[in-house]
Amino acid sequence: MLPRILKWLLLSLFTAWTAGCSLVAPHFERPILSVAGIQLVGGNLLQQNFLVKFNVQNPNDRALPVTSLHAELNVLGERVASGTSDHAFVVPAQGTSEFDMTISANLALVLFRFKQSTDQRSDDIDYELTGAASINLPFLREVPFHQRGVFSLKSLQ
Repeated sequence: MLPRILKWLLLSLFTAWTAGCSLVAPHFERPILSVAGIQLVGGNLLQQNFLVKFNVQNPNDRALPVTSLHAELNVLGERVASGTSDHAFVVPAQGTSEFDMTISANLALVLFRFKQSTDQRSDDIDYELTGAASINLPFLREVPFHQRGVFSLKSLQ
């Protein structure tokens, strides 16, 4: 009889403890990660280097420790570049931070296909950038992002 009462008591204590923890657990809103810009910074016919500027908005009342980032650049539906940054930084509570990441790509094939696939003269190419930022918090490990935009071919000249 005593073990049954002890089990019931332990179950009641565990239930009360978990309910108490859920009341104390912080409410956390997902940060907003967006691409602020993509700029060609150099290269040649076989390899181009792009500086991708990211903006992180933290709507929470606690700092956001970002440990790393990975990204993939798609142009005309094809993956042309990917990159990883292990540069850690902290986004202040209810603040924003910008950071840069350099990725290398080979756009020669994409530009060739672009010329073949279009009859009209265009100075712009659509791009899609996807990836995620790794976060060092126990309740949030990764913040994904996805952004579409246009890259000007005039910047290659």
